[in-house]
Amino acid sequence: MKTKFIIYTFLFVVVLSAACKKNLDLKQKGVYNTDNYFRNETDAVNVISGIYNLLAQEDYISHAETTFDVASDDYWRSGDHAEDEAIENLTYNASNAQVNFSWTYKYETVNRSTNAIINIPRIMEITPAVKNRCMGEAYFFRAFGYWRLMLIYGDVPIVTEADYQNSNFNLPKSPIEEVRKQIEADLLKAVELLPENYPDSERGRVNKGTALGLLTKLYMYWEKLPQAIETGEKVINNNKYALATNYQDNFTRANEKSTEILMSVQGLQNVVQNDYTIYYIPRAWGGYGFSQPLKGLADEFEANDTRKAATLLSLGDKMDLGDGKGETEFTSDLSSTGYSFRKYAVFYPFKSDEGTGVDHNYAVPLMRSADIYLLVAEAKIRTQGAGAGDALINIVRKRASPLLSPVAGAGMPQLIHERRMELAGEGERHQDLMRWDKKNIVDIAAIYNLPKSKAPVDQAKTVNFVRPKHYYYPIPQVEIDKSNGVLKQNPNF
Repeated sequence: MKTKFIIYTFLFVVVLSAACKKNLDLKQKGVYNTDNYFRNETDAVNVISGIYNLLAQEDYISHAETTFDVASDDYWRSGDHAEDEAIENLTYNASNAQVNFSWTYKYETVNRSTNAIINIPRIMEITPAVKNRCMGEAYFFRAFGYWRLMLIYGDVPIVTEADYQNSNFNLPKSPIEEVRKQIEADLLKAVELLPENYPDSERGRVNKGTALGLLTKLYMYWEKLPQAIETGEKVINNNKYALATNYQDNFTRANEKSTEILMSVQGLQNVVQNDYTIYYIPRAWGGYGFSQPLKGLADEFEANDTRKAATLLSLGDKMDLGDGKGETEFTSDLSSTGYSFRKYAVFYPFKSDEGTGVDHNYAVPLMRSADIYLLVAEAKIRTQGAGAGDALINIVRKRASPLLSPVAGAGMPQLIHERRMELAGEGERHQDLMRWDKKNIVDIAAIYNLPKSKAPVDQAKTVNFVRPKHYYYPIPQVEIDKSNGVLKQNPNF
């Protein structure tokens, strides 16, 4: 029997007695499926928009994904979520709420993307350019869903087009090598189909540079360093993905036209609340105050590194909250660690003439060209020796501040420092440390077992990183139970 993919459903639930049921028999309206939905270009674009909409969900990119970095030496989780505390302390189990949310939303991304991949090709009333773009977006997002599944869980089920069409969803895990191959195949198709960039009216969509960027990251995690160099240089050498003139330009309300931002969460504030940023903002300023930076991160910035001021709010810093009150000082009562992330606070509508329902666009960066510059620099250092990545590291450093001394003969310690400073708070640190630990470049257990008591908050704790257990998170127990034993738990959980 052909699977029916429900796109939009208007569901009316009426609780009535049997006596009056006969008076309320209504014909079902507003239901679309694969037989009657994929009719024209508008339908194709709307289906792809439904994939983008997932990125704004609080339990997907907006908060849950950020939580997977709080175990790192950059954050104190703050907040009142027990599941976040367990992830920070590496004491989570297969029933952890964030672990469950993560699985569900990523497979929903795979689901919606595969639905588009199967059905858009049969639409006749669509221009070739839009058709290619939509297919490229669908292939990219399916790869993105599997990419995040792979990073977090390791071996995961691969659901093919044939599985969807045959309603075959109860599948065992595929080895991580096969998952990587699936991601690679989808990204190569996305690179082929996506345009290099868009007119202003379509900005925010993933493009060829986005797919090339994620492919570069895949090759780095796959330890295919020559391929990472080749793919990454296609981003670096294309001025359509050039670095922004100033580092802080990536973290302003005017950043939506930045060529550096390869992928972002975008939306109008009066349509979609920006949960991604509200988690970082101090509670007294209307946010939740989660993921507070630690003193160790603040101390690693060099004296002339302007990225510190662009990244962090420190005690004594001032910020205009509106209401005609002028600048408000960042004080010790606003953070338990003495710091907050400025780079995300700037997206939040503080001013009273704007309010929570303000009609302004926000574009929170998820992947930037600078990340790719530093990955290619790393790949060159690791394949060609110290100094091979100097040119790329120095481009990033000079953009941060011309007062920063250029590196010479840089090896992995300098590269690791640069990634930490450039990408602080952007969800890369924990995964970076784990992949470097696997290659004996760092000792993640020693880094995480150091007490974090230098911060004003009492965080003199020991985070016990256990290899290989903590390289991946457990498969949600609820998914294993639903599979009737087909899905097996990850080792050590």
